[in-house]
Amino acid sequence: MTRSARPLSVFREFLDSEASGGIVLMAAAAAALVVANSPLASAYFGTLHAYLGPLSVSHWINDGLMAVFFLLVGLEIKREALDGQLSTWPRRVLPGLAAAGGMIVPALVYLALNSGDAETVRGWAIPTATDIAFALGVLSLLGERVPASLKVFLTALAIIDDLGAVIIIALFYTGGLSLPWLGAAAVVLAALVALNRMGVLRLAPYIVLGVVLWVVVLKSGIHATLAGVALALTIPLRPTPGIENDFAASPLHRMEHALHGVVPFVIVPLFGFANAGVSFAGMSPATLAEPLTLGVALGLLAGKLLGVFGTVFVAVRLGIADMPASAGWPHLLGVALLCGIGFTMSLFIGLLAFADNEALQQSVKVGILAGSLAAAVLGALVLRLAPKPAKDLDED
Repeated sequence: MTRSARPLSVFREFLDSEASGGIVLMAAAAAALVVANSPLASAYFGTLHAYLGPLSVSHWINDGLMAVFFLLVGLEIKREALDGQLSTWPRRVLPGLAAAGGMIVPALVYLALNSGDAETVRGWAIPTATDIAFALGVLSLLGERVPASLKVFLTALAIIDDLGAVIIIALFYTGGLSLPWLGAAAVVLAALVALNRMGVLRLAPYIVLGVVLWVVVLKSGIHATLAGVALALTIPLRPTPGIENDFAASPLHRMEHALHGVVPFVIVPLFGFANAGVSFAGMSPATLAEPLTLGVALGLLAGKLLGVFGTVFVAVRLGIADMPASAGWPHLLGVALLCGIGFTMSLFIGLLAFADNEALQQSVKVGILAGSLAAAVLGALVLRLAPKPAKDLDED
């Protein structure tokens, strides 16, 4: 029975916008590689290192604009946990287990290749991330060959993966803490929580305090982007008075919808353009065989495949979780490969892991680009060859 007359849900709109944003991100990454290896390379790198006030252009993008990206990530995590695809335990089981396997195994693959180097071992978390926009962008190119249930599964997995990445950044890539500024951050966060508890539904006060929170977190030693996640968790998600389970007018939904045009189509492509530019001058095929580069590439390609597909296989076989509707093992194999597209979050963690070593950053970028490209091509090929699923009903 077809329900096409019903309006698209927020979740389906989210899938569509992320998929389109992934295509834009692919174009931005490709443009960065072209520019970085053209006569414009010196202007490209010079602009990124130029200062605008207290921060360089690169830092404004990576610490400032990406805080807005993390704000959207936090909003999505909160919404899905309270009112979406992760709101009940049965919905969390399969993507939760897959996300855990997809973070643990890539880290082990990376460590197996870099355990002998105290400097590069710090990058163990780089291949643990999945780029939801890029992966959904590839899925969108395959159209009806992919069951809608797999898009939901991949999105839920990537959101849990994002939560894991946020925790990793907070625990392992934070240093030089300033107690006075941390205290100031705690005060601002307490004020945001108070606004929520008092039932304030206007977004303006949250945004003003959010900017203040970003400044004090930047000075505290914690990475400034985490201020975006903290702000998101204080934004109210409340139903419309008198209408049960209608959250459409809640502050969280309003802010999320406002950011869905800016983040996937402006901020994330700009981040990709600023950070995917790698000069191949002086590089050789041997670069890919370096432990750091190989650890990142194989962690994304093989680690994600083994971690995600292996965990799902065991969970389904043991009866812990059910297969996504209309999906077969070839479909799950293809999606597990697409989880190896680490790009945005992997680049971000790589910049944090080797903040003071540009040479290692370049090796990380080569590994991310190689692993993500291989994962995208192989995942798309597997899904293209997989049996076409039965016609899916529109999701609520």
